[in-house]
Amino acid sequence: MDKYQNLGSFFSQLNGAIQKELDCRLKKYNLDSKLYYVLFYLWEEEGVTQTVLSARCAVANYSMTRMLDQLQELNLIVRQQEEENKRAFHVFLTDSAKALENDVNKDIEAVYRSFLSNLTLDEKSNLLSLLSKLKI
Repeated sequence: MDKYQNLGSFFSQLNGAIQKELDCRLKKYNLDSKLYYVLFYLWEEEGVTQTVLSARCAVANYSMTRMLDQLQELNLIVRQQEEENKRAFHVFLTDSAKALENDVNKDIEAVYRSFLSNLTLDEKSNLLSLLSKLKI
């Protein structure tokens, strides 16, 4: 068996385990990992269009529409229609979403620390360096 044959399976299993733990932690905020990633990018830069968010989150536009609908129902975002293009909307955070940022990110960091807890500082640094070299 080729030594790389199980690489996809390993990453899939690891991703599944991380997503499950993230979803568990985020439940208290009425969020899940998919909604978190939308907020994460908006905390970095709000006012972007749905199309930009779709690309950053690597999801289809129709999926992003549903996620934004959920975030709007939770009073975490507002959408503002573009003047020139009535089909385009810019997405902004509400004060409620801005207030959640620190607490949510602390929980997210705790999950990642937990998954990396068996590694030394050098191993963590090497892992992150190697992963950043992978083509996505």
